[in-house]
Parts: sequence; C-alpha cells; structure tokens
Amino acid sequence: MITLEAKLRQPTENLEKLRTEGMVPAVFYGAGKQTTMISVSLIDFTRVFREAGESTPVTLKTPEGTVSTLVHEVQHHPVNGMPFHIDFLVVDIHKPVEVHVPLEFVGVAPAVKGNIGTLVKVLHEVEIKALPNDLPHGIEVDISVLENADSQIHASDLKLPKGVTLVTEADEVVASIAVAQEETEEAAPVDLASIEVEKKGKKEEETEA
Repeated sequence: MITLEAKLRQPTENLEKLRTEGMVPAVFYGAGKQTTMISVSLIDFTRVFREAGESTPVTLKTPEGTVSTLVHEVQHHPVNGMPFHIDFLVVDIHKPVEVHVPLEFVGVAPAVKGNIGTLVKVLHEVEIKALPNDLPHGIEVDISVLENADSQIHASDLKLPKGVTLVTEADEVVASIAVAQEETEEAAPVDLASIEVEKKGKKEEETEA
C-alpha cells in the first residue's frame, strides 16, 4: 500500500508561502466525499507519484482519517516544471474504475533489426477497467512479434493482468512497422510532334523574311 501524509489547509492560507515551505496545495474529492483542501510534501509526493503514477491507489493519511485515492491531475509550474497543484480522486476500493495506463514497449522488433522498416508507436496508453487495487502501473507491449512490413499489434493482443478488462477498442492499432517509400521522379515524355511543328513554323518565318 502506498501512503502519503496530507495536512488540511484553510482557504485563506497563502499558497505561495506554502510552496516556499516545500508543500504542494492539493484537493481530494469523489465517491461521495466533499472537496477537501489539503497540502502534501513536494518531496514525498514526487517519490509517491514516481511509484504510483495515475493508476495505482494512494492512501492519503489526514488528521481526519485515511482515504483511498488516485492521482487525477497534476498541474506543473510553467517555468520550473515542479508540481504546482494536485487533484486526488477518491475511489471505492470495492468498485471498478476506468483509467488510462501507460504502455511500456519491450523487446526488439525483427522488422526493425532487419532494416525492413521503422517502429511506429501508435498508442502510448490504453483505457482499462478494474478494481482500484488491481490496477497495473503500466502494461507491457512485446514488439518482438513485429517480424515484417505487415505486422501490427492491436489492443486485443495486449496481455492484461487478472481482473483487468480492456476499455479501448480491441481493433485499435498499438504499434506497427512503417516502410520507407522511395520516391522516383519520372521524366515527362517528350512530345516530338510539337518540336517538329515549332521548327517548321520557325523555318516558314525565315523564308517570308
């Protein structure tokens, strides 16, 4: 279980001061819970987010008790890129939820190794449905099955953990091989008849002159 300490905060608190103290303003809501304003340690959240992402439950420990959540949205500072504000979505661990999880491409595609073509990653995440505690951090895509120019991996080919179902359309292409097309410029055919006409016309003009 991944846990994160959270402090309750008041609407009147100075958010800039909070951030200079190493905290990140946040809220949690959903599953019948009213929106609650909190703050979490930037260092602790960075560690937790690296481990949980947006698909692994994070238990927030607040002065009023614990609550199971998913990281729903992270706003980043436009200059330094650090987490600026966080939304946590409260979930019922006994009810399935639908989330997007990242795809992790593994292996070597024979078609690429053999210089047949290049790998095209069409999808970088898929939508799945599962109980919160069954949600995977990511789903592996084995590209070693891409052997020739016609090879494709569809969403239906993904191996999902037990208790996880696919929400993304099964026929969606996840990865494929792109073959470079050699472009050859064809010279325009020469119209000999027009050349003869032009020469004849020039000769007639010289004669008249």
